[in-house]
Amino acid sequence: MAGFECTDKLNAFGNRVDFLTLTGHLTLLKQDYENLAPFHIRTVREGMRWSQVEKAPYLYDWTTVGTMLKQGKALGIQQVWDLCHFGYPDDLTPLHPMFARRFAAICRAFVQFYRSHFPDGPLVVTPINEVSFISWLGGDVRGTSPYCTRQGWEVKYALMRAYIEGIAAMREIDPNVQILTTEPLVNIVAPLGSTPEVQAEAQLAQEHQFQAVDILCGRICPELGGRPEFLDILGLNYYYSNQWEIGTNAQLSWVNEHEDERWQPLRDLLQMAYSRYQKPIALTETSHPGIDRPHWIRFVAEECAAVLQAGIPLWGICLYPIIDRPDWDHLSPWHRAGLWDAEEEPGELPERVLYQPYANALLDAQQLIEDAFSIGGEKPNSQRNSNMWKNNRLLRKLRQAVKWI
Repeated sequence: MAGFECTDKLNAFGNRVDFLTLTGHLTLLKQDYENLAPFHIRTVREGMRWSQVEKAPYLYDWTTVGTMLKQGKALGIQQVWDLCHFGYPDDLTPLHPMFARRFAAICRAFVQFYRSHFPDGPLVVTPINEVSFISWLGGDVRGTSPYCTRQGWEVKYALMRAYIEGIAAMREIDPNVQILTTEPLVNIVAPLGSTPEVQAEAQLAQEHQFQAVDILCGRICPELGGRPEFLDILGLNYYYSNQWEIGTNAQLSWVNEHEDERWQPLRDLLQMAYSRYQKPIALTETSHPGIDRPHWIRFVAEECAAVLQAGIPLWGICLYPIIDRPDWDHLSPWHRAGLWDAEEEPGELPERVLYQPYANALLDAQQLIEDAFSIGGEKPNSQRNSNMWKNNRLLRKLRQAVKWI
């Protein structure tokens, strides 16, 4: 899968950023989709941009979304939609008393608009992207609206109220809308030699990464109306910086992962999440900046191949971002994290420049994943291989049945 950076958030300085225009994706939509063809990528993550669609309370302009829908349909691209990717209308914050009602209304309106164009076929939606992250960013460290400290839980609670009400509103229009979460998958550890109290603090922080999905499923905060059936696909975002020490924030290096016993392989983290919810999973964001891009995608592919061979229904891997992007707060320099770098020229749209080492590694990674699905030419000669062989047969059937991948 390919993910196009689509945030429309207020950054740390209170400035609105709109990455669909900043990266040139809206103008170069056809080219961006056509560029995916050599890599056989047919599913993309896109963003509606709530702040741009809702021009005034309950007054929507779907012109841009309609253009994107038509282009996707014309080129055979399936679009998985984020309805809120960190950005809210200027007159709303998650702590506003009308936030959930306004969000539910635009969720309902989006499905009505979508089905007026495409009455049939699957529709996969992420109501709010990375609730765990954005509640910390806006509620604890004043990195975006509502610019609070020590109110991360209150912001998370309000976002999940809106998330759940949004799902209920969408399913009033279309009971078959599929809900894809996109929550960070992390490993938080205590520094070496820590006291039992610090170790317990790290374990609690590690558990808290699941709060948003637990609320969605009704496991905690049942008063918000969460239900198990509100989770269809467990989407998990994983980057090179997703394992760190509590307190010091020192990152555990993925390059030297075998040298630190606290490091958790990605396959184990995915297994942990799947075991917790027993839902099909997707790696909904992953990337690495700079020259390590090819090494990272090979690393991710090896871990995901092991997940598939273990019989876990992993439905997709999303390269995010597929086109390079800058930082939210400081719009220069760009990260060089995409499959395509975006070369800037003053007054012109960013030019797409394929990073060939990453492209080569991606093709290798895709083959590795294909091999994980295949049965192989020889019959298994051990019980362990026999189980893997049966799992691969099951996965092949599962893959044929899944229409959105």
